[in-house]
Amino acid sequence: MKEESLIEIDGSYGEGGGQILRTSLALSAILRRPFFIHHIRSKRKNPGLQAQHLKAIEAVAQITEARTEGVWLGSQEVAFYPKKIVPKEYRFEIPTAGSLTLLLQAVLPPLCLAPASSKITLVGGTHVPWSPPFHYFSEVLLPTLKKMGVNAEASLEKWGFYPKGGGVVRVDISQRSSLTPISLKKRGALKKIRGLSAATHLPRHVAERQREEGLKRIRRELTMEAEIQVLWDVPSNGPGSFFFLLAEFEEIVAGFSSLGERGKPAEKVAGEAVDQLIEYMGCEGCLDPHLADQLVLWMALTRGKSSLTTTQMTEHLLTNLWVIEHFLEIKILRDEKRGEIEILNGSEELTSF
Repeated sequence: MKEESLIEIDGSYGEGGGQILRTSLALSAILRRPFFIHHIRSKRKNPGLQAQHLKAIEAVAQITEARTEGVWLGSQEVAFYPKKIVPKEYRFEIPTAGSLTLLLQAVLPPLCLAPASSKITLVGGTHVPWSPPFHYFSEVLLPTLKKMGVNAEASLEKWGFYPKGGGVVRVDISQRSSLTPISLKKRGALKKIRGLSAATHLPRHVAERQREEGLKRIRRELTMEAEIQVLWDVPSNGPGSFFFLLAEFEEIVAGFSSLGERGKPAEKVAGEAVDQLIEYMGCEGCLDPHLADQLVLWMALTRGKSSLTTTQMTEHLLTNLWVIEHFLEIKILRDEKRGEIEILNGSEELTSF
């Protein structure tokens, strides 16, 4: 491909994090459009590619038989030239506790839009800071994507907490049908609140205290009951605790979570997730901010009009939309005051999937 045909992405734009790279990789693979990204994570304390970003490039390059340039630890400039998506069985391993769900943001869309089924085994961090935990991926994102025609199922075989990682996740992707536009503007009535409290290589009372604190606060502040399962001594390479709440509405599900750490009381772990839930319940938007951020790429790839409202229009979300507009000729309408986004894609380019 000629050099001038590369899409150019400024990795320092907006939020300036690794999401710019992951979204670019996913869209480049699907559309078979090469790109050049510079100033990768230049605003960060440790700028450039870190181990997790290297793995994302390596993984998407593997599934698209891509040629790459500039891929090394600390690099701030990368060129990526994909060929075609090859659906088959893959294994991707991050030797650190790097987030598997962030890696999936790059590899899942291309494989879901491939002409045949795939299976992915991933090894690394499943419940680590600054990324969606596995349970958010499996209980919130995948059920929402299913409404759009995405057929993928995920299973957690081993938990991976920071810093040891070593968690194991398997994702089965069925042969795709066409993506369906979606409108998610109203939640509908709240049906139930459920969740789980987990701990491993720690006393059982850690998980039980998390559960009791969560139930107590939900009863007191939301005047509701919740169903919270306790999981103790789950398979993991190291200690960790996790608390997750899922709010099920008629039209959508929303997820809220917190991780334990040394010196952090179990009650505070549960309290952080409950605080997120209460904040969401007090707002008008349909999607929680994390789901909106992850869903716009799929909406942009769907021919027709899709729309959403979210409780918070984050800089992360706006940056993601900026990247998407570099790859696709789509119309995006934003109403930041109302937290509303409408995406219209009438491009025939999507037939090239």
